[in-house]
Amino acid sequence: MFREYDLRGREADDELNDSSMYYIGRGFGTYLRKRNIDTAVVGHDARGTSESFHKSVIKGLTECGINVVDIGTVTTPMGYWAQYFLKVKGLVTVTASHNPVGWNGVKLGSDLSYTLLTDELQEVYTIIEKEEFTDGKGSIRKEHIVEPYIKDLLSRVKITKKFKVLVNTGNGTAGPVHVQTLKRTGSDIVEHFTNVDSTYPNYTPNPDGTSMMEDTGKQTVRNGCDYGFAFDGDGDRLGLVDEKGNTIWPDRYIILLSRLVLSKHPGAKIIFDVKVSEALPEDIKAHGGIPIMWKTGHSYIKSKLAEEKAAMAGEMSGHIFFVDDFYGFDDGLFAALKMMEYLSTQEKTLSDIIAGTPYYVSTPTIQVKTTDEDKYKVVEQLTAEFKKDGNRVVDINGARVYFDDGWGLVRASSNTPTLVLRFEAKTQEGLDKIKAIFKQRLDRFDVVSKDWDSTGK
Repeated sequence: MFREYDLRGREADDELNDSSMYYIGRGFGTYLRKRNIDTAVVGHDARGTSESFHKSVIKGLTECGINVVDIGTVTTPMGYWAQYFLKVKGLVTVTASHNPVGWNGVKLGSDLSYTLLTDELQEVYTIIEKEEFTDGKGSIRKEHIVEPYIKDLLSRVKITKKFKVLVNTGNGTAGPVHVQTLKRTGSDIVEHFTNVDSTYPNYTPNPDGTSMMEDTGKQTVRNGCDYGFAFDGDGDRLGLVDEKGNTIWPDRYIILLSRLVLSKHPGAKIIFDVKVSEALPEDIKAHGGIPIMWKTGHSYIKSKLAEEKAAMAGEMSGHIFFVDDFYGFDDGLFAALKMMEYLSTQEKTLSDIIAGTPYYVSTPTIQVKTTDEDKYKVVEQLTAEFKKDGNRVVDINGARVYFDDGWGLVRASSNTPTLVLRFEAKTQEGLDKIKAIFKQRLDRFDVVSKDWDSTGK
């Protein structure tokens, strides 16, 4: 349940329930009090258990003496934004992000845009385990942030053209706010699965997988749209398709967004995670920027942004971070608005623009089931093997293994019992060879599934 940078688990008697959420509230409340923080913003997504869990967390926090600002049902980025708007360092967002039905969790923050990492989460766990709670009587007040949030985002972009845009939120939390905001740009917004339904009756809202993106592409073509947006369950990630229905994976559209940033800030640093195409750092360099590869995970990326004083960052999963004219946290809606800003400066269609960017043959992100206990051991062993074979291996986050005509990646998922794979090469033949090498090595492990899944369900 306690993972690298958040807490996620199954909604069950022995994992996440009202009782465990109460104790998480007490543990985190104590953690905040130790740092002289006495106020926390608390919000929740639209999952079936989230409202109840939200109440349980608040009970735990207030019994530690934490004053709670209840912002109700929100996307994860709205929680981060509320910290700035309300000038509050503490944050709890009840959400399982892109995980499927039956999961829930919390994201915990102790400073503006800062979410707890592994050691800090372990401290919260230790507080709970030892029941070393502070006592107090905190207050509760409600704040409505939707309208000021929308106004702020729209004030930070310059969109000079009107488009016809397909918007797919997959029945997740993002639907109402995202649609309202995008309509205010003056564009014609075509809605698809934008009603909130916590059962996710169609598919898990996950733009990192093919299920949601293929459907978004079909609907974009069917409705004659200029392009289509897809958002995950808690609204912090962006998926993009062109007018022909083709998925533009994040490492390709980050090229466009980085060009926008570099046109305003020549020589800026751009950060990206280990899963992205080699085409991205090549294009950043070609446009005068400084590319920096780092660990996958929103908390890691945010920390690296601050350390490097970078202008922007992006992950293959669709988390996009702007610093030059935003707050430095990941917001799928703001990324969509910035994409609209960039496209309003172009005369070509999105497909034609993308055709002019560097490209290699690659796979989507692939998930392979294993166990939380075994995933790190498998990655550690494979990393050692590839290094012994003489391959160049970047091991800042798993193993990104380079071959003559491409690379392959294996890393342990931060929030699910899976291995994450991705492959890229100059040719399809080269790609197939690299995949086969990884397949052969992974099949040796009895604890690793033989099935590879890229649907994102």
